[in-house]
Amino acid sequence: MAQTLVALILALCLAAPAAAAQVKADAKKSAGPAWSELKPAQKQVLAPLASEWEKMDATRRKKWVEIADRYPKMKPQEQQRLQKRMVDWAKLTPAERAAARDKYQALKKLPPEKRNEVTAQWQRYQRSLAQQPDFSPSDPPAPPDPQTAESATAVATPEPFGTKPPGTATAATPAPPAQ
Repeated sequence: MAQTLVALILALCLAAPAAAAQVKADAKKSAGPAWSELKPAQKQVLAPLASEWEKMDATRRKKWVEIADRYPKMKPQEQQRLQKRMVDWAKLTPAERAAARDKYQALKKLPPEKRNEVTAQWQRYQRSLAQQPDFSPSDPPAPPDPQTAESATAVATPEPFGTKPPGTATAATPAPPAQ
């Protein structure tokens, strides 16, 4: 009985490293394509993500490869938008990316009517920004003019995802008094 137990323990000890090596090999296979394995056309499309590629998990790599494969079929305007968004994404810190993913997941969980409401609010906000001269929606918001802050009525422009540009007033937070 004792000899059988020792033989079993010995067999397990010898088999464990082989099983661990197999798990590591499987993990490398499932990590998605390495940057060097991408086609030249895919590398060109995904160039903004090159520095982050090895840090991505398999799921994200596969999604980006699928997007790169669809890229030639996109309209030029969609291609430009995708390139800009990839550059912007690559500039985010890991914490900012995680926060963006969390906000996206929270938005997906909203009922359709709430999601439509948030989308409409965001579109109204974007239109109001577009009406400002010499302003791009990607520009940081300007602080309020102290001379007009007192006389301006605070208009609530709800921001999606619970954020608002710094220096803006809402009905809940009035503008600071002019000095």
